[in-house]
Amino acid sequence: MSLLHADNINDPAPALTRPPTNTPGIMVWVLIATLPGIALQSWHFGWGVLSNVIIAGALGVALEALVLSLRRRALRPMLSDHSALLSGVLLGVALPPGSAWWLIAIGMVAAIVVAKHLYGGLGHNLFNPAMVGYALLLVSFPARMSLWLPPSGLFGPDAASLGQTLANVAGRIPLTELDALSGATPLDAFSHKPEGLMASEFWASEPLPDGMLSAVQQVSLAWLAGGAILIAKGIISWRIPLAMLATLCIGASLMFLANPSHQPGPLFHLLTGASIFGAFFIATDPVSAATSRRGKLVYGIGIGLLMLIIRNAGAYPEGLAFAVLLINLAVPLIDHYTMPRAYGHGAGGNRS
Repeated sequence: MSLLHADNINDPAPALTRPPTNTPGIMVWVLIATLPGIALQSWHFGWGVLSNVIIAGALGVALEALVLSLRRRALRPMLSDHSALLSGVLLGVALPPGSAWWLIAIGMVAAIVVAKHLYGGLGHNLFNPAMVGYALLLVSFPARMSLWLPPSGLFGPDAASLGQTLANVAGRIPLTELDALSGATPLDAFSHKPEGLMASEFWASEPLPDGMLSAVQQVSLAWLAGGAILIAKGIISWRIPLAMLATLCIGASLMFLANPSHQPGPLFHLLTGASIFGAFFIATDPVSAATSRRGKLVYGIGIGLLMLIIRNAGAYPEGLAFAVLLINLAVPLIDHYTMPRAYGHGAGGNRS
């Protein structure tokens, strides 16, 4: 994530005289804002969340240093912006807790080496690096990307010990054993609901592990708290999260009203997947996101619509990564048609 585009691009001329953005300071605030989500996700899903974040963050910094050395760039100023660390943290929390180290490594190579540095480095990447890594892993290793353990907590009687987590990270636990221990997430379970089964009957069958629905909803609210920190500090604009979540909510409401027996309500779409996490921490990446005020709204609406379409008609239950990457492709076009005219110039570029 690189915060190089000023959020006040449409502000009047005096705002354009403000000092340049302090990228390292902003990155630190974004990292701080991830703490509520990481803490609550770890509380519910165990040590594997922390192992993901630590390994992915360390690999992000190491890969950044390696590529910068190969490119003969200065290490200290580039590494001190914390962008590689942040990409690792965002990918780490998106992966199933306790993912194998090699899975995380493949995702981070895709994020840092391919999505970031092959495009020229910080500020030049067309796609969100963390989502490139996640999408690659989702397509390449669908079985491992569905291995979400039940919310047994950090210290409960059924919680995985730190030793068990490290064995999983080292790849010493067979995939079949992990599959037997894992449980479906709410979105995954509902997306595989038999076509003729009504939603009420589906939920009555208790298709989820104990506490899974409540845990996922609480984690989403923790990401919302982190997003509120970013907006309060002026790190991100409210436009992209609001446009994305409002579109998702309105679309889900219309679908529910049209077919309440077989469609979940809007709160299900908002609180049981990566919707809130994506709205505040992924879609708001200013390098790969739209930059104008109107463009941010169009950008957020596009992500919300694509997420809804993928969740309902696609092969994958979530849709965030694919929606963000597809709209990243449209950002130059969105910016072209939504960028305000320069002061004193007409629509055709002539002076008014």
